[in-house]
Amino acid sequence: MAKKNKTKDKSALENDVLAEDVVEESEVEDLEDLEEVITEDEPEEDDADKKIHNLEEALLRSRAELDNALKRSVADIEKAHKYGVERLLNELLPVVDNLEHALKNFSGESSAEDKEGVELTLKSFESALDKFGIRPIYPINEQFDPVKHEAVMTSQDPEKENNEIENIFQRGWELHERVVRPARVSVIKN
Repeated sequence: MAKKNKTKDKSALENDVLAEDVVEESEVEDLEDLEEVITEDEPEEDDADKKIHNLEEALLRSRAELDNALKRSVADIEKAHKYGVERLLNELLPVVDNLEHALKNFSGESSAEDKEGVELTLKSFESALDKFGIRPIYPINEQFDPVKHEAVMTSQDPEKENNEIENIFQRGWELHERVVRPARVSVIKN
């Protein structure tokens, strides 16, 4: 019996060892599965982090585009208010030119009151234009500037410098800082 018990104990011990091996193997398999799950989760987390990062960047870009569009809209509205009278000015400039020509070409038979009336009309017209930021370009003794002046002709005069404006044929006009019509001038070329 003692032999039987020893054999039983030995076989029970072997069974226990086998059971422990099976448990350890299943634990090892579970650990491997767990590691696989962990390593699989990491790329998913990386993908999620990348998606979050991409979405944050897209949101920032969208906000920046919206801010820029708002700034452009505000600037466009300001320009429309500032330069909205430009078309009207282009239509009124010939009237101013005609009043100036009328003043220059009064005949000797005209009365002083007529001339004074035209002068007052021209002055009131110019003051009304000035209220809206419209100023004349009247380049007396200035150097030629192709932005503000249009050279109609050139002449020679040794007493004056090159590119100096000699005569003004027609005044130019600017609306705020924008030239609406350049002054028509003659320029010295020696």
